[in-house]
Amino acid sequence: MWAVKRARTASWVDVSVPVVVLKTHHGSLGIARSLGRLGVSVYALTAKRNAPEALSRHWRQCYEWDMENAPEQQSVDYLLELGRRLGRHAILIPVSDRTTLFVAEHAGALRERFIFPSLSPDLVRTLTSKKQMHRLARKLGVPTAQTSFPQSRDDVIAFLTKAVFPVMLKANDGALLQARTGCKMVIVRNEQELLAQYDRLEDPEHPDLMLQEYIPGGDDTVWMFNGYFNAASDCLAGFTGKKIRQNPVYTGSTSLGICLRNDEVDRTTREFMKAVGYQGILDIGYRYDARDGKYKVLDVNPRIGATFRLFVDTNGLDVARALYLDLTGQAVPRVASTEGRKWIVEDRDVESCYKYWRDGKLGFREWLCSFRGLREGAWFACDDPRPFYAMCLRLFATLWRWATRSSNPA
Repeated sequence: MWAVKRARTASWVDVSVPVVVLKTHHGSLGIARSLGRLGVSVYALTAKRNAPEALSRHWRQCYEWDMENAPEQQSVDYLLELGRRLGRHAILIPVSDRTTLFVAEHAGALRERFIFPSLSPDLVRTLTSKKQMHRLARKLGVPTAQTSFPQSRDDVIAFLTKAVFPVMLKANDGALLQARTGCKMVIVRNEQELLAQYDRLEDPEHPDLMLQEYIPGGDDTVWMFNGYFNAASDCLAGFTGKKIRQNPVYTGSTSLGICLRNDEVDRTTREFMKAVGYQGILDIGYRYDARDGKYKVLDVNPRIGATFRLFVDTNGLDVARALYLDLTGQAVPRVASTEGRKWIVEDRDVESCYKYWRDGKLGFREWLCSFRGLREGAWFACDDPRPFYAMCLRLFATLWRWATRSSNPA
């Protein structure tokens, strides 16, 4: 397996300012390891203290508090009390759209004890809303896929008169749709399938679905930019890369990715964020459209992304470290990107590989070669094995339940 690469920057970094992460998942584990290896005291709020990602030795402490579901004022009070116990101002890092909006909406109160980039609630809502982001991108001349926003089944029927299949059916608020139905988006290939999926997924009382042109191409046409923007909206650290495999397959997040230079994606993103006055860590996705040669923006996450550890330079700099350095008044070194670096989410990639193989999209030789250049896993680390072992136990339990159900159908 890959070795842990110690940062050359660690010797000169002032690590006296603690960090509080507002939710735990495999991306949060990356924050704990990245900053913890520098010597930063990293704390987390977690919905489940025994979750695999909460077992890292790099957490100074994990507090059991569900930021996604607790009443907001109670969360503000809890954080302020935590800040008082820490004894000094701490950097606050949200890791989901909901916690990012929470920080923006309660910035006035939270700044009593915490440090974080200034983002207006309106900008957060605009960037996380696929509908508003689509309109903003078109206004600023950023390429984006053709999209319609039906408000009723009649609108979908009208759309069929000009539809070119396949079509992406997704939600303006993907997290809400996933919580309600178990999926964020589907690819539909004909009229009957579109109407059936619309009826299954839409909430007639609160219409939130959108119809987006399907841009042809494999997973490797999906490009990503991860960067950190300072108070002047200048990008102090920027990286580009692309997906190799996704989970869920074809439409999901990165399960295996590679860091590669893409000047057009880099330039487009820097200009886009400068135009809107963006500050903080950014995770943004594009899809290359071979029909017109354009990179079309798909999603904008105004926060750190779960994939951020794909993007690490030769000195160990990533966007979490760039944020830490800038917010503590330290210089951010110039990025020396690691071309060809690969990163994997082990459990999700196991599932994706099986499904790609089942669909005839992945052969043994291609699968084996895909790991060439792999430098880091979301779960495995030589110096921090407990999260990986706990994840494996959870994965085996899931596979056992699946096998049991398959052998004993109702």
